[in-house]
Amino acid sequence: MKKAAKIYIAGHSGLVGSALVRNLQVGGYTNLLTQSHAELDLTQQHAVEDFFAEEKPVYVFLAAAKVGGIHANNTYPAEFIRDNLAIQTNVLHAAYRNGTKRLMFLGSSCIYPRLAPQPMKEEYLLTGSLESTNRPYALAKIAGIEMCWSYNRQYQTKYVSVMPTNLYGPGDNYDLNNSHVIPALIRKFHEAKVAGNTPVTIWGTGTPRREFLYSDDMADACIYLMNLPDEQFNSLLGSDEAATGMFMPPLINIGVGEDQTIRELAETIKNVIGCTSTIVYDTAKPDGTPRKLMDVSRLSALGWRAQTLFKAGLAKAYQDYLCTHS
Repeated sequence: MKKAAKIYIAGHSGLVGSALVRNLQVGGYTNLLTQSHAELDLTQQHAVEDFFAEEKPVYVFLAAAKVGGIHANNTYPAEFIRDNLAIQTNVLHAAYRNGTKRLMFLGSSCIYPRLAPQPMKEEYLLTGSLESTNRPYALAKIAGIEMCWSYNRQYQTKYVSVMPTNLYGPGDNYDLNNSHVIPALIRKFHEAKVAGNTPVTIWGTGTPRREFLYSDDMADACIYLMNLPDEQFNSLLGSDEAATGMFMPPLINIGVGEDQTIRELAETIKNVIGCTSTIVYDTAKPDGTPRKLMDVSRLSALGWRAQTLFKAGLAKAYQDYLCTHS
């Protein structure tokens, strides 16, 4: 990507988008396009088409999405499938119509089957049933991958989908009703510490295993991939299955290749925060998928690995929470 090229970061204020903006700015990219939800509602087709027709971004990072944890997915399934389908449909089509050179669609590891073999390879997509607690969101993201694949085949676009593992870092959502596990636990343990180390209740049994990636590492991986030479980048765009007989979607995992139990995660966050609370597991609440570990061998073969150690990343995330919630 040329330093002065127009780069549109859809969803720039969220956890993923803000990390992309920070990394692009550090990398010397000077022509970043950002629009708040109030300025541009990506679920509105005409608004998106007008924006792309006027700005004609050369590169697009599609990080805008309606996201949340188990509670949010269970409570608002209609919004999760409707809004995400609308956002990605509008942006992908407008990018095609206005000559975007490369586009990156960011998804989630929940696209893989609930009981997929571990670690999860890209080719496991569509090989089994999804986790019911986030199926509407997962199906929307799978539709986005298929749309990238279809446009690449029919219109020779260069759309690639990346599936980050569970993310955490600056700019996260700490709302206990809608957040993911790490920000929720950071808030719970902090509030328990302030209250005199009162007990902390965690949903489920604590036995599911999860992989976590620091958001700035994720952004570094995305920018690394978008800067690959044509030959390598084109190899990520998926095969024409009708011609090759190969199921190879335009998909690449982004993660660290290691996981831990929710129980281990809770103890680590508790220690980072300096809390001495007792942890209580509410086993009446759902666990979600038993395990979600990414196979990152494809990304590693392209020369990228995560750099942030987990405890160091958690410490940075906690400092961000203190700065934004003091």
